[in-house]
Amino acid sequence: MENDFSIELKAMPTLFSLYRKIFFGRKPGWNEQALPKIYVSTPNVSLSPEKVEQYSSVCGFDFDGKTLPMTYMYVMAFRLHAVIFTHDGITFPLLGMIHLKNSITQHRGLSVDETFNIECALTSSTVTDSGLEFELVSKAFVGDELVWESLSTYLYRIENNKRRIRPPKANPMAWDAPESWSLAEDLGRRYAKASGDYNLIHLHPVLSKRFGFDRVLAHGMWSKARCIAQMMPQIGERPCTVDVAFKLPLFMPSDVSFDSEQDEDNLVFELRDARGRRPHLSGQISFL
Repeated sequence: MENDFSIELKAMPTLFSLYRKIFFGRKPGWNEQALPKIYVSTPNVSLSPEKVEQYSSVCGFDFDGKTLPMTYMYVMAFRLHAVIFTHDGITFPLLGMIHLKNSITQHRGLSVDETFNIECALTSSTVTDSGLEFELVSKAFVGDELVWESLSTYLYRIENNKRRIRPPKANPMAWDAPESWSLAEDLGRRYAKASGDYNLIHLHPVLSKRFGFDRVLAHGMWSKARCIAQMMPQIGERPCTVDVAFKLPLFMPSDVSFDSEQDEDNLVFELRDARGRRPHLSGQISFL
């Protein structure tokens, strides 16, 4: 696929420097044009066992000192997402975007001591009733072997859109014995320290209120990681694809409930409010 812009980085960028552009740079807003195809790559990415251990602890994974949590590579790929978000070809700010869906496929177990070539591409954009939807495809290679990939769907809401949004419905699961989790107000700061993702709306109520939120928002990808961590006994070492849709915002502090069940060869799961009525995240695991 031919790209409008191709960027080859010598080293992985830091999110801190990119967030300075995201939060304090000025962008005029969407110019009602299709988004350009932007490709970014970084070779020879090494990982820090200490950072992986910190991330695992925040997200609930049991880190054995070697095996990467399935969602950790997203932490690295998101830095390339941020490079795309700050590109001049994107005329609207990050704060106008909503993460709608994410799919991760892990083709084999990954080790913290491997070296990865990571790439990300903004591949398509479509105008919908809700706004402008666009997709970012991320891939990680060890040598020439594709070992991990992800598809993220984002939405930039159009301000003059008056369509009424219906509240999402929970999946028809049995919901017999859900797990209960308490999310502390400092979870966003702990996740930021572990992942490097210092998005201000996740850090402190004073900061989130500056951007229109009464309380601190939990990271959507923390929610996905925490759900996967809970299901690792069922997943084991099997290659799989984990698809999730982000439903309702999850504010902190709060109590949430989680449950999963077998659906033929797949696992379905959901993260809901404490009463088990309103879904924050719905997902499915398909084994390869």
